[in-house]
Amino acid sequence: MAMLRSCATPPTPRRGARFLKLKAGFLIYSFVMTTTGSQLLRTLGNSDLQLTPIGFGAWAIGGGDWTYAWGHQDDSESIAAIHRALDLGINWIDTAAVYGLGHSEVVVARALKGVSHKPYVFTKCSLRWGSDRSIYNSLKAASVAEELEASLRRLGVETIDLYQVHWPNPESEIEEGWEALARLREQGKIRWIGVSNFNVEQMKRAMKIAPITSLQPPYSMLRRAIETEILPFTLANGIGVINYSPMLSGMLTGKMTAERVAAMPPDDWRRKAPEFNEPKLSRNLRLVEELREIGNGHGVSPGVVAVAWTLHHPAVTAAIVGGRSTRQVEETAQALHFRLSDEEYARINAYLASNYA
Repeated sequence: MAMLRSCATPPTPRRGARFLKLKAGFLIYSFVMTTTGSQLLRTLGNSDLQLTPIGFGAWAIGGGDWTYAWGHQDDSESIAAIHRALDLGINWIDTAAVYGLGHSEVVVARALKGVSHKPYVFTKCSLRWGSDRSIYNSLKAASVAEELEASLRRLGVETIDLYQVHWPNPESEIEEGWEALARLREQGKIRWIGVSNFNVEQMKRAMKIAPITSLQPPYSMLRRAIETEILPFTLANGIGVINYSPMLSGMLTGKMTAERVAAMPPDDWRRKAPEFNEPKLSRNLRLVEELREIGNGHGVSPGVVAVAWTLHHPAVTAAIVGGRSTRQVEETAQALHFRLSDEEYARINAYLASNYA
């Protein structure tokens, strides 16, 4: 069972919650907090947010024609994918202002219009764009406030559930940006504030100003750098972790082939990514077959195994899983419930040690 430490007053126990012991000033409690039948919800850091183990990632639904696009995306398919994710029990969506240069937030708002049970909606600031669609970084207080207002308008809400600093750049502006977010939270426009892509020293700087509810880092079995310092730090300081790219942007889904990579549209950023090009591509596809063998024993895809691998780490609260169609959502939604055994987790780690050392 995954464990989490909270540096704030813990939430009121719900049915199934087990409080264990105090250690180093933190109350350690289990994630067994159930509010939707058999669905396991996890408390995010010092917040009252109760998350399903996976959330809907809205990067790709931003569409094409921007620097980090995934290629053309049909908005009606995006909306159907979001609706299917909610039907299957996913209770949070992660987007960002920069995804599609505002378009992802607009699509999320369209999808949630008229939905009776609204999911949590998380978004991000610090990546902006000019009239020529070129992207730049800013954490100036006025810029952060302007971004927040724009996101509130696009999303059609009065409050953002979790507002995150997308990247700690410019690094000299971290304190100014974090102070601005803390003030905006006091005004009621943000419920909780988090960071993304921060290292330990950057988190320490922010924590001197206001508590960090969550960190959003890249984490998959092919991107493990955060295991050394960052995940131990979040675990010790009650910072929730919602990792992105657990399937390495589609590489570990079981659907990727060399032919599919070659056929990607010109504006798909993955065409230039090292993991999607030789010599890494062939090695990664062999890893997928190892995951497929494990998944076949449970009736799940390699991608679900890849997501479960990240959720096995005790510091990880939940994982962001993207979806561009109802079919993709239906396949990966099995990660809501599927968990690796310790033996399967060790088997994967042994394979990684032998082939990726």
